[in-house]
Amino acid sequence: MAPRVHPLLLLLLCTLAAPAWPGSGSEGDGGWQRRGPGVPAAVAEEERCTVERRAGLSYAEFVQHYAFSRPVILQGLTDNSRFRALCSRERLLASFGDSVVRLSTANTYSYQKVDLVFQEYVEQLLHPQDPTSLGNDTLYFFGDNNFTEWASLFRHYTSPPFGLLGTTPAYSFGIAGTGSGVPFHWHGPGFSEVIYGRKRWFLYPPEKTPEFHPNKTTLAWLQDTYPALTPSARPLECTIQAGEVLYFPDRWWHATLNLDTSVFISTFLN
Repeated sequence: MAPRVHPLLLLLLCTLAAPAWPGSGSEGDGGWQRRGPGVPAAVAEEERCTVERRAGLSYAEFVQHYAFSRPVILQGLTDNSRFRALCSRERLLASFGDSVVRLSTANTYSYQKVDLVFQEYVEQLLHPQDPTSLGNDTLYFFGDNNFTEWASLFRHYTSPPFGLLGTTPAYSFGIAGTGSGVPFHWHGPGFSEVIYGRKRWFLYPPEKTPEFHPNKTTLAWLQDTYPALTPSARPLECTIQAGEVLYFPDRWWHATLNLDTSVFISTFLN
């Protein structure tokens, strides 16, 4: 039997090969999608989702069924429409274009850090992922935010109302291009909300270490490793849409893949 090819891979590779045209974004996507004529406005992903979606979840249900045992996608818990409006391409460039941001390499350990003016990152580096690039050749804006400088933005964000005893929430804000992402890694529990775009997540429980190379991108893993996985070896996976929040428990392995140019924010429970 031929190896199973993930539908995302075929569609992403077609999108990544198409040229990006400046000025082709729309208000609905915050001006972040920069695609040319003839290229779909969104990459269609596989409909199958193996992470449960819950709307109207109570805190008691969250603690009992998910907080310490499995991921869940939360819907409708907060209204971040104001924050979303402030995260459009035009408004972020107007507010923070001259700010220096710290970029990390998109590999498991993210050791290398590079400082760059935010406008330069958006205009020069925020392009679709090269499928042949290694993680340490790919710079990614996420996690190293200057909270004093970005406080005027973060104060408009409403994090999910669920906390865990003995933890303190900390924000990490990011923007990344189509096909980019971070390969498998783990840390403490937290929430991740997509503001613009869509983000595919792949998750394994702590006791099930995934097969991956720490310096290969999630896109390369999807192409080289995923097709050969047996059904029992496949991760939990789902696409998080704008306005949805994924909760991931402590020490769960996870990798991410941005299906569009995506704006996102995580609340880590440290």
